[in-house]
Amino acid sequence: MCRDHKWMNDAVQTIEADYQRSADTHLLKLDLPCLPDIDIYLKDESTHPTGSLKHRLARSLFLYAICNGWIGPNTPIIESSSGSTAISEAYFARLLGLPFIAVMPSCTARKKIEQIEFYGGKAHLVDHGDQIYAESHRLARELGGHYMDQFTYAERATDWRGNNNIANAIFDQMQLERFPVPSWVVMSAGTGGTSATIGRFIRYQKHASKLCVVDPLNSVFHDFYRSGDARLTLSSGSKIEGIGRPRVEPSFIASVVDEMRTVEDRASIATVYWLEQLLGRKVGASTGTNVYGALQLASEMAKRGERGSIVTLLCDSGERYLDTYFSPEWVASHIGDIEPYRRQLDDFQRTATLNALG
Repeated sequence: MCRDHKWMNDAVQTIEADYQRSADTHLLKLDLPCLPDIDIYLKDESTHPTGSLKHRLARSLFLYAICNGWIGPNTPIIESSSGSTAISEAYFARLLGLPFIAVMPSCTARKKIEQIEFYGGKAHLVDHGDQIYAESHRLARELGGHYMDQFTYAERATDWRGNNNIANAIFDQMQLERFPVPSWVVMSAGTGGTSATIGRFIRYQKHASKLCVVDPLNSVFHDFYRSGDARLTLSSGSKIEGIGRPRVEPSFIASVVDEMRTVEDRASIATVYWLEQLLGRKVGASTGTNVYGALQLASEMAKRGERGSIVTLLCDSGERYLDTYFSPEWVASHIGDIEPYRRQLDDFQRTATLNALG
């Protein structure tokens, strides 16, 4: 335990000063003439200093741990991660002059490992995704370090009532739009911390919006949402980096979610390519999952003659995945044939309808 109040005050000041130097991320509106009465927006989290939504989480986790006295001036920081959280935590560890080790599956994109190393962190790779938890605990014990444990603390480290969280930012940026209160906010879950923050904020602020969480294949979150069985596990993890989990994480709060959907991996990757044509830039696969879910909701709203807005997240840049999701050979061998979904999305752009695929 750290009781050095001067160090803690200086550490919090350093993190807050870093935040003060950053503007909020942009809210992008998709140009979709096929939806004249429905507006879809992407909150572009790729513009954070470390390039992803996880920058917000890392900041919150550091502040939470510092104020709890779990981190001191020489504490090694350990985290289990599929990459993006570790990149952001490596950034903040360097800011505070602390050593950082990320425990990650060996299949993590090489670009992410290089970014962790760029910020002075080290990657500790394990063969299987379900080994990251125990290995992180072991390293923290052996090194006298602190295991950040994003999967436990993500939902409680962020102030969901306001205080510049992502939900607060979304609703502030929507104020001058024609449908300022979104009908839906769509979010995929990795730790579950962001969906918990958004769901709680919507209820606390008494908004009429609903929260839809989209889940990839090889994830237990949707099954847990339907069954309530927190013991669910899978032997393999999601192929969509950063989202989906093979076990029910403590930070996933199902009770704040209004609806869940599972998005097929081929649909997620096809949507990534579709978005590249629409935005003129590459986005990560979790963004494809988010947007495909948003398009499903928009198609259903249009069919019912409803008007409104939908907000989802652009989680990170596709530049991190040039060797995987943007490699046709990798996609063919790991994801499968995405052409049926690409044709489906092309049809959607003309008809506003997502016809079911067999």
